[in-house]
Amino acid sequence: MSYARATSCAQGQTLLFRAEPGPVRVEDVPTGQLVHQEEVFDTDWELVVPRDWPSSLYRAVFASSTAYFVVRAAVASSPVLVSIPFPTWEAYNRPGVAGEGLYQAEQPDRAVRVSFDRSGAGPQPEGWELGLLRWLGPAGYQVDYCSGLDLHDGIDLLNDYQLLVINGHDEYWSKQMRDSVEQFVRGGGNLAVFSGNTCWWQVRFEDDMRTMVCYRDAVSDPVTDPSLSTVEWSSEPVNRPENSLIGVSFARGAGCWVDSRVMAEESYTTRFADHWVFDATGLRDGDRFGQGSIGYETDAADFEDVDGVPLATGRDGTPPSFVILATADLRHWRRYGKDGAITMGVHQLGAGTVFNAATINWGNSLQDPALDRITRNVIDRLSTPRSPARWEVIGAAGDIRVLVVCDGRLYAVTSDDQLIHRPLCGQNLNWQPAGDAGGVIAVAAPREAHGGPLLGLYGVTRDGRIRYRDGIPSDAAWKDVSSAPPGTSALAAVDEGMFAVAGDSLWHLPIRCLEAGLDGWSKVDTAPCSVSLTAMHGRLFAIADDRVLTRVAAREPSPWADLGPAEGNTALAAWLGRLVGAGERLSWRVAQSSVS
Repeated sequence: MSYARATSCAQGQTLLFRAEPGPVRVEDVPTGQLVHQEEVFDTDWELVVPRDWPSSLYRAVFASSTAYFVVRAAVASSPVLVSIPFPTWEAYNRPGVAGEGLYQAEQPDRAVRVSFDRSGAGPQPEGWELGLLRWLGPAGYQVDYCSGLDLHDGIDLLNDYQLLVINGHDEYWSKQMRDSVEQFVRGGGNLAVFSGNTCWWQVRFEDDMRTMVCYRDAVSDPVTDPSLSTVEWSSEPVNRPENSLIGVSFARGAGCWVDSRVMAEESYTTRFADHWVFDATGLRDGDRFGQGSIGYETDAADFEDVDGVPLATGRDGTPPSFVILATADLRHWRRYGKDGAITMGVHQLGAGTVFNAATINWGNSLQDPALDRITRNVIDRLSTPRSPARWEVIGAAGDIRVLVVCDGRLYAVTSDDQLIHRPLCGQNLNWQPAGDAGGVIAVAAPREAHGGPLLGLYGVTRDGRIRYRDGIPSDAAWKDVSSAPPGTSALAAVDEGMFAVAGDSLWHLPIRCLEAGLDGWSKVDTAPCSVSLTAMHGRLFAIADDRVLTRVAAREPSPWADLGPAEGNTALAAWLGRLVGAGERLSWRVAQSSVS
């Protein structure tokens, strides 16, 4: 019986083993290279890890057993950290003795405590983890490694990286592991989940992290703090669905434990081909890809079909920012284990981004060109800090020339004078008709009615009339309510009034004049040659010369600041900290008050 007395150590440190006397060789698992060999003469063996060993997953191979361990980087050498799921390996580890593993789930002799001080590592990386690990180096990625146990109170470790990669089958997490990862992502770190059945069971660690506890039952678990009960994360009394971190869950996912031939036939269907995740794949909406990549356990989010586009409902704890990229209907798997679905997606959590492939077998299918490209897109993008100036596609734009947000819904005016609308979200939802556009060439909408104009849409026509209609998604009549400065081309509602751009001048109209139908416009400043104007949080935003500009919504001269490229967008709207643009595609970006 041989095992490492810790699942990881840093470069230059000494790792202790319970060993078999005799020859031992140490191999770098991703590369398969032999890095060390010697003769062991005692059951206690010390391995002094050289400082020049790369951070990686290693195995010490003894006469009749193998011990896995991770060498961490003494100093971060990459923005990418790959976690090895030692807790899950130990949960499945049953080296021939009943009661030593956490399986099978309902068997009375199943253990509720398992020790890391024993031989074996359950399914081992050759099952689900090895594919991605062996792909990374040849694909050009230098990464650092950690054990999943290093994430327990691991925020100091995580803060040295930009991207954490979860790979293969990472099912068992402690509260501290999850807290650390959530804190990391909310603070601006990113998470890529190339895994399935992820973060499904909560566990506890005892005996200096050498014993893992999982009762799988709150009634049997003697813990006094309900939040630490070792049950599914979404179960009573924990009530913390893993969806809120990773976007999806095995609760809606599927399992196929009987016939592997069924899995080999499955593939994803593309649902949002214009998203950056699919860049350079050549995929279009409705295309199938990744046949054989959907492993025996998958994760999914609850969603509804909206005019042919999936939209996450959030009823299962999935964040409202979750964007569904690809799906597969696996309800027929009920004959082979558990029916459900798979939903690949991405969402924002605080300042960070989370991508989830939602399948166990992703890493073993990277010979597929689409999966190879998607993996590169995810790692390349998420291994760098998120730029507020970066636009992200959220749907189709068509021939839109005017954008505005009213009461959280996005409205647009088309070149044929039609008003259309769609929910404002990251999903690529289709536009729906809302009546005629009343001849308006620019539109504004106040955020709220208190102290300002009525909620609704205010548009200006080419002949200078300001028109109003209810901001409802169905058809409504326009009526004239005031007039605008001659030559007005852009309009914004803010600070209990209106701002307009006419030529090179910025004008302001107090709300009392608008309500009374009076001509109370006054010139307050010069303006850029703007093609679009919008307002948010007491600021004006404009597009001019393919740049995004902003200034305080003041009634006296104020400088315009450059917020970065407009990337071809010619129509602009704003809502809840985001700028929304329309050009060849509909896209959005984070707004910022000044150039960083």
